[in-house]
Amino acid sequence: MDLTPHAKRAFQIQSYGGAPSIDGVEIVELKRFADDGGSMTELARLMDGRLPALAGFTLRQINYSELEPGALKAFHLHQRQTDVWYVPPSDRMLLVLIDVREGSKTEATRMRLTLGAGASRLVRVPPGVAHGVKNLGQAAGRIIYFTDVHFSPEPSTCDEGRLPWDYAGPKIWDVTRG
Repeated sequence: MDLTPHAKRAFQIQSYGGAPSIDGVEIVELKRFADDGGSMTELARLMDGRLPALAGFTLRQINYSELEPGALKAFHLHQRQTDVWYVPPSDRMLLVLIDVREGSKTEATRMRLTLGAGASRLVRVPPGVAHGVKNLGQAAGRIIYFTDVHFSPEPSTCDEGRLPWDYAGPKIWDVTRG
């Protein structure tokens, strides 16, 4: 079959291979227990402040965040803190991660993950990995996240820094079409 010249120029083969991964980013699939009355998900089983599912992570703080429909919060990163994110399955959030650690074996690698969207999982974000989120849902989206460093708003002790929302280009936030 011959394609028109215009179609030939635009034609691409979609990649169905695995998405790139960033060193230190972990995804932990969680179990949801459901019955006719609802569901329950165990987010963390702690052993002396440690999550056995995430070796080396000691829980210091639990935070809750909400994003309005279509809201975009990006990019931020930590020099010491590890984040572990959870988005409820009823919400739908696009998480974008970029390895900005100089010399890392995955330096400049980008990951895009849809969180929630019917799934229950944790995502570990190590220090030096810039991350941001966009609410793809029609209602406020929620994030519960665990950290191994206490938050401080004081500039002299704050561990959170920012990069521009379009650091990876504005199209990184577009919903995949095709």
